This record gives sequence, C-alpha cells and structure tokens, in this order.
Amino acid sequence: MKTAGQRHIAFVSCNETHWGGSEELWGAAAAELARRGHRVSVAKPNLPKGEPAIRRLHEAKCRLHDLAKFPLLPKAFYGIFSLISRAAGLSWQMVRLDIALRFSRPDLVILSQGGNWDGFLYAGVLRRLGIPYALICQKATELYWPSDWMRPRCKAMYEDAKGAYFVSHHNHRLTEEQIGMAIPNAEVVRNPFLTAWDAPIPWPDSTNGFKLACVGRFFPMEKGQDVLLRVMALPKWRERNVSVSFFGAGDRAEGLKEMAAFHGLENVSFPGFVRNVQGSIWLGHHALILPTRAEGLPLVVVETMLAGRVTITTDVAGSAEVCTDGETGFIAAAPTEKAIDEAMERAWTARADWPAIGAAAAASIRKQVSPSPASAFADIVERLVDAEPLPVPAETLAGELARAAE
Repeated sequence: MKTAGQRHIAFVSCNETHWGGSEELWGAAAAELARRGHRVSVAKPNLPKGEPAIRRLHEAKCRLHDLAKFPLLPKAFYGIFSLISRAAGLSWQMVRLDIALRFSRPDLVILSQGGNWDGFLYAGVLRRLGIPYALICQKATELYWPSDWMRPRCKAMYEDAKGAYFVSHHNHRLTEEQIGMAIPNAEVVRNPFLTAWDAPIPWPDSTNGFKLACVGRFFPMEKGQDVLLRVMALPKWRERNVSVSFFGAGDRAEGLKEMAAFHGLENVSFPGFVRNVQGSIWLGHHALILPTRAEGLPLVVVETMLAGRVTITTDVAGSAEVCTDGETGFIAAAPTEKAIDEAMERAWTARADWPAIGAAAAASIRKQVSPSPASAFADIVERLVDAEPLPVPAETLAGELARAAE
C-alpha cells in the first residue's frame, strides 16, 4: 500500500523517435521524483536502452514500458508491422498503454508531447480510463495544424487536463488559436540544459577566424539548415573569415552534406552529434546560428546564452522571449535567406562586441531560467498529484461495502 507521501506517477511520451530534446524535461523530472521516493513508471514508443536518461530511470527502479514492441518477439517485428500499416502500429501502442495503465492505475500521468496536439490518441486512453493527467507541450508551429476531425479530440484533451505546460508563451497562444479555446491551467516551464550554470566559459580565440555552430536535429523542414547553406553560399560569406559547424543527427544528414558540396562550400563542416555540448561546441565556437522554422524554446538558445556566447536565430516561437535583439543576440525577422543574411550581417558588423554581448546574454538568461528546471517541474508534479485523492485501499473499500449492505 502507498503511504501518504508516496504516490504513483507515470510519464507517457508520444515521441516515436528514440530520443530528442523534447524528452529531456520529463526524463529528468521522472528521475528526480523517483529519488524523492515516489513510484515512477514510464511508457514510450521505442525506448532507447542505451540513452543515459533511460539508464538513469532504470537504475532508479522505474518501471519501463516500450509501447512499440510485441511481447516475446524481436523488436524488428513491430517495425515491419508498423511500416505495413501505420494505423495498426498506433493502435497497438494504444492497446499496450491501456493494458499498462489498467493494471498499474497511477495517481497521475504526465503526457509529454513533442508538439502541441500529437498526444491526443494517448489522452483518449487516459480519459477513457478516468486517470488524471497533465500535458507537456514542447513545440507549436504555424506549419502544423490539427485537421478538423482531430480538433474536438484535441480540445477535449486540453479541457480535461489538470495542467498544460508549454515551453514558451508563443506556443501557449498559438495552441489556443489552433483549437479555438482558452486553455485552463496553462503555465510556461523551462527545459533542462547541458551547459554549466555557475559561470560562462572563457571566450575562444578568434585568431583563425570566427566559428559559428548550427546545433539541431538534421531535419531542414523544421530546423532550416538548407536556408543557412544558401546564405553561406553568397559571395560575401565565402570570402569572410567565418565558418559554420553543423552539430546534430538525423536521416537528412547526407542530403545536407551533398547540398553543401553542390554549392562548393569550403567554410562549413559536419561534426555530427556530440554529447558534451559545453566542451565539444562552446569551448571552440563564438556564436550560435539557428535558422529554425519551427520550435518551442530551443534548448540550444538557453545553452548558448549560459555559455556566454552570441545567439543568431529566427523570430520563431520562444527564442525572442529570452534573447533580446541587439543586446544579448541577433534575431532574424523570419526564417528566410534575406532575413537570416540581414541578422548575420548585423552580427558580423558588431563582431568586436561579441564578448560583451555574450557576457550580457549569460547574465540575462540566469535571471530567466531556474538552475534546475527538472527539479522545478518535479515540484509542480508533486503539487498536482497531492491535489488528487489517495485511492481507497481494497480492504477499506470492502469493509465500506459490507457495512452499506447491512
């Protein structure tokens, strides 16, 4: 039996990729709640066993459910099944989730969405079972709108949620517009970061030129690396002592490399994915260049500012909510070649001031973000679950029913 202090909290992620920035908040909060003595379970399609965050959850004795697999069968079998029928694959995930929740009956579920409405099928299971839940919404963009048949289900998902946690004010407002209703119990939260909180790191040498880092998943439809490559192909950027390193992973990496080769770019490189963001990126780079088309609040913007580096990014989602144009970075008006070139030109003109701009960014972001966002979110989850009544133990319920029958 659970004590008054210990509750069963489940985290459900609808992200079907193995891992990404949208997973960091719930993953770290789940581990923190397990450390505090709560019973924690996790359900997600394609649980990456080698991911450090998942290993930490396993070591913390959290119960893990991979929704994208068939019991007793090789993992590849589900992949083939899902490729044959996407609808059947999703239906099986819902069956797995339904079974897991029916048997475990958590006191509260935190449903993490990579976007702002992609969890509506999962929420349908929670609503049908009558299990209290709250939502994490990591991204909202004008590029994606729910279709008309989805909208009633999306509205119901938000109406029944105990809380809805967005990573930027932009995402909150846009979601309300997309579903045509005010969202009750909405709040803005911050994601964890992978750079040090205590102090910005030393400014790198620029004798051999200025180095920009483009950090993000290799998915140009959202991240806009293609736009940046076109800008870097302009004659003036070819001639200047500046280079761009593309950090990330994804199944569009080869396409981007071939695009760079097609343009004959010698001032770009593709180091790929790195785990040590501070040591592998910010010790040797002066600025972030992020030509993104769709975001929530990019983790990398917060990390760049914490490291004391200059941010050059687009006025998309929450970036301009934490980075002030001309003071702590440079904001392009739109994710277009013209706008990004204009912002980069302003940054290049002010390059002698980059150390001071980076220092101002480091001071500013520390006033806007908690030193431990995961711990802060764990506090929110505890307040939510404490507001839910403890389930009546089976022996107590049996006694009450017997007395009522007398």
